[in-house]
Amino acid sequence: MVRRKAGSETRFLRAIGVVGALVALTLSGCSKQNAPAQSTSAAPAATSSAYSDADRSRLAGGIRGNTNPTQEQKDFVNKSVDDSYLGDRFDEVIPGDYSKYPMSGRRLTIWQPLRAEVAGVVGDLNKHPAYLIAQEITGIKVTFISPPIGQEDEQFNIMVASGNLPDIVVDGRYPGGYLAGVEDGLYMDLTDLLESGAPNYAAYRSSDELRRKNTLTDDRRVVAFFGLSPYSEWMWFGLLIKQEALDKTGLPVPETIDEWYTFLKKCQELGYSEPLNYGSNYGQIFTDGINGAYGVYDWVFTDANGKPQWGPAQPGARAYLETMQKWQSEGLFNADWITADFNQRMAEAISNSCAVIFDSPDTMWSFWKAQNNYDFVPALNPVLNKGNKPTTTYSNQKRSGTDAALTTQCRDVEAALAWLDFGYSKKGWELLNYGEYGVTHLVDSNGYPYYPDGSPIYTDASFPTTDRLWSDRIHVGPNIRDEHYSNPLIVQKGSYSGDIRKYWTENMDVSVARPGITFTPAEQSEEASLGTQLSTLRGEYFSKIIMGRLPLNAYDEFLAQANQMGLSRFLALYQAAYDRYNAR
Repeated sequence: MVRRKAGSETRFLRAIGVVGALVALTLSGCSKQNAPAQSTSAAPAATSSAYSDADRSRLAGGIRGNTNPTQEQKDFVNKSVDDSYLGDRFDEVIPGDYSKYPMSGRRLTIWQPLRAEVAGVVGDLNKHPAYLIAQEITGIKVTFISPPIGQEDEQFNIMVASGNLPDIVVDGRYPGGYLAGVEDGLYMDLTDLLESGAPNYAAYRSSDELRRKNTLTDDRRVVAFFGLSPYSEWMWFGLLIKQEALDKTGLPVPETIDEWYTFLKKCQELGYSEPLNYGSNYGQIFTDGINGAYGVYDWVFTDANGKPQWGPAQPGARAYLETMQKWQSEGLFNADWITADFNQRMAEAISNSCAVIFDSPDTMWSFWKAQNNYDFVPALNPVLNKGNKPTTTYSNQKRSGTDAALTTQCRDVEAALAWLDFGYSKKGWELLNYGEYGVTHLVDSNGYPYYPDGSPIYTDASFPTTDRLWSDRIHVGPNIRDEHYSNPLIVQKGSYSGDIRKYWTENMDVSVARPGITFTPAEQSEEASLGTQLSTLRGEYFSKIIMGRLPLNAYDEFLAQANQMGLSRFLALYQAAYDRYNAR
């Protein structure tokens, strides 16, 4: 059973919300429906030592720049731990300690949610090619247990309540986070295990100061394997304009709020009935796409003095709401912004009603350019006055993907550490980001993986690239994610998606972004409670004001209620976390 410290019961019981009979009933059903059979990898991995020095030299030497590898070369890459054919692309060299592989007779169970994209193209993590190859290379047999999509939190709570835990939990949902899980006896403290048990992760997380700080608790413990990146990834979302709309209006890309109003009105006159496509399912209506011009951000941001502030409570909020209320009343953005899901927004985006969308250029490259031949250009976040620098609260800080923890019921700690550690090796970087060598990717003359023109990630007509990219690579996880070079939507011939994201990132001020703070378990519980109340309040008032269902002066009532709910205490929690982060 999970051992919980005194004082943790309230947090734990609030999280699970289930009792004995329900647990037993649900677990019996889940075990039949969702616990997949053991994956079946092929022959045991061939270690580097299985090859003579002459064979290793011959095989590795023939891989760089080879566009038609032999089966022997494919097997050498996909079944051995040799990485001598790979080059060093990044500032910090990715480690390559394979001394623990292959293991023999080792088995692990991993609780890991199944992304809808993966379910659509593979159906089951136990069948994913990248994980099957990883099992072959490491010698570790893995069974993934994935809850039904949409029931992740419920099934996680039921699992914890049952006291029957897997070896590893990926993307854990424990209230208070990984540190609370350690203190309550659910997860293992990894601090003293990494140097010997996970040397690649230990080396890589320490190779850069930002990664080091962002993988530590405030008392300098390591409690999880965090998804990491060789760089701070470019911005994901922003304002994108159809080139034809610019051509028809004859106007330049707007920069100020006033220029945006003029542009959208002109688009409307030319037949774009709802020229700006906005949405609330990503939270865009509150993010710094437009409201950043007023110094009003979605949530907590960092002010000029390095202090945390709450965006909706800033002095410019009333002016922001007045602008959005005016634009909404004049039909300048889609009336269904509150309810539209992804598919609905994409249908509207490719219609003649839309000239501008707030979304990802990766997505719009597929929907606008590849599928419908709409060229598009980026716009920076608006400003109030010409010459002001646009701001954004987005800052990747070299953290990407999802995280993983070892449970206190882990049956084979050595194997669990080794399995996760593989994702932070050079070999793991290649496999998880680029898929199977000789099938999905090749290696160029510099030793860098790439997708050739004939890669099925581009040519398989069964799925569009937006879906197909999940079928061979599993880049969102506890591993090193190489987004800039391995995202097919960025590197596809002719794509300018990456150029747009880079342009946004390099031309906006990120000083308002929040650092990688963590809360203590007690703070986490309080922050979550206050945050939920404040978020609900903000959503209700801002939406109704923008829609014209409440007058602008209702903002004063909103602010008064936020203060009554405990906004000052909410910010005090953040300030304490800021102070501890800066002291790491």
